[in-house]
Amino acid sequence: MLSPRRLVLAAVLTLALAGCTLHGSSAAGTGSAPTDTGTSSAQAGPLVVSTSTSTVYPAHCQARDNNEEPDPTCTPGALNPAVTQATIGSTICKSGWTATIRPPTSYTNKIKSEAIAAYGAYAGTAMGSYELDHLISLEIGGSPTAVANLWPEKGEHNDKDPVENAAKRAVCSGQMTLADVQEKIATNWVALGHELGVTGIPAS
Repeated sequence: MLSPRRLVLAAVLTLALAGCTLHGSSAAGTGSAPTDTGTSSAQAGPLVVSTSTSTVYPAHCQARDNNEEPDPTCTPGALNPAVTQATIGSTICKSGWTATIRPPTSYTNKIKSEAIAAYGAYAGTAMGSYELDHLISLEIGGSPTAVANLWPEKGEHNDKDPVENAAKRAVCSGQMTLADVQEKIATNWVALGHELGVTGIPAS
């Protein structure tokens, strides 16, 4: 039988160890992200599935990274619920599929004019100076209609197009997962392009 003194010491030791364990469990449960040490503070918002057909655009937006990337608050990207990793064979990896979901200009032109005004007409006021771009392109499961996935990218034909094509090939070949490609193109399409070996795009 343990002496009273040893029982007290054992109880104190048990409480101390329990306190350490609880402290560690509490920290893990908060889900706190590590401190961002990267050079860019702009991050895309959480990607959401959306079938929105609203044409109301945010009032004030600011393109970033030499006007190559959209405002992550105004244009965080949005996903098409029909496209998942399980359905890529019958959706984005099926020839001609994107043509069946592309919204008509009667819908997109209203958004385009509002988007140019919101972004401050950084490439001029002419509609033809911009492409209303799906940040997460239709060919990798971006929402066709959500305002959160549409922004006025400078130039009618631009450097992002070959990155979108390479991203689709990476998903359909199994090189990258759909979710990974969607997150990376929403965060920084230029960086994704370099990762996929696309040439002729901005350096950073």
